[in-house]
Amino acid sequence: MAKRELIDTDFHIKTLLVGVRAPYNKTDDIASYYEEFINLAKTYGAVDYDLHLIKLRTVDSKYFFTKGKLEELRNVFEESNAQEVIISDQLTTQQERNLQDLFDCPILDRTRLILSIFEKAAVTAEGKTQVEIAKLHFEKSRLAGKGIHLEQQAGAIGVRGGPGETLKEKTVRYINKTIHTLKQRLEKVERSRDAQRKQRLSKKIPQICLVGYTNAGKSSILNTLTHSDVLAKDQLFATLDSTTRQLYINSQKVGVISDTVGFIQQLPHQLIEAFKSTLAELNYANLLLVVVDISDNDWKTHINTVLETLEELKLEKEVVFVFNKSDKLEKDELKKRLSDFGFFGKYVVVNTIHKDGLDSLKKYLTTWKPKYERS
Repeated sequence: MAKRELIDTDFHIKTLLVGVRAPYNKTDDIASYYEEFINLAKTYGAVDYDLHLIKLRTVDSKYFFTKGKLEELRNVFEESNAQEVIISDQLTTQQERNLQDLFDCPILDRTRLILSIFEKAAVTAEGKTQVEIAKLHFEKSRLAGKGIHLEQQAGAIGVRGGPGETLKEKTVRYINKTIHTLKQRLEKVERSRDAQRKQRLSKKIPQICLVGYTNAGKSSILNTLTHSDVLAKDQLFATLDSTTRQLYINSQKVGVISDTVGFIQQLPHQLIEAFKSTLAELNYANLLLVVVDISDNDWKTHINTVLETLEELKLEKEVVFVFNKSDKLEKDELKKRLSDFGFFGKYVVVNTIHKDGLDSLKKYLTTWKPKYERS
């Protein structure tokens, strides 16, 4: 039986969402992890879905799920009449292929899911190019073990590479060539951005960057501070492209402030690599405002995820934590969470709902000076 192709999510088809509690998942609140997974699936386009939760003690190298859990999942899948399966965690090439053979339907793991969301969310030519590079890197990594036909020799007359080249080698060469072309396109954009940065650096204009977990409220803060209209939706990865605005507080210019793509647990490495040109803005920052949704029960894990990503990007910058959405918590609960934060570092508490919700951040920014201006 021929396998069905990846479902077009413009049509409402039945989806089975499989939330996994794996032994390597160190999240403090598994319920928040599941909720995030459901929101990812909804952002992708899942409308009609069943949710099945599985706790794994070990991970099977061939199927990801152990024998008993796999049988349980097959029964749930048959009863649900689902046409695709989305799994909350990342799969290896072999695991993905074996599950597709077993269920005879499209299988999306965490990486494919997030790549699909990024592809939909990309608006600018730069964003679309970055996502395409990430997809190609991912598909290249999935070529291993795709099947015996990929190891067969291409050897067709006129095929560049000559007789003896396997289909896999030919495919890898084509992907590498396409990635190279796309990167050249990005470099042109990067040169233009570099010129703008050099102007700011020569004029010693302070650079402030908003970073944080996806949907923490970075774009809403940017809009409120700068009276802008950058897309700000209650949706994961609503912002992919870096946006820079002039920042004035009380009619005084503080510097420029930039929004950046949000981070997430188990963010596919291909996306971090592809978006490095956008995230390069962080290299020139004098101050990072790490925005945290303090109302999220898994806020501590979100902080760790952001800090780990910044470490992967080899960024060591002055940091201030901005605890956003404080209006969603009772005063006692907010006080408790802030006391738990304790020794981490400087922070301000804000919200973008109340008129004076950003006053503490504005006050900090008007007194803050970049290191080169300090005595």
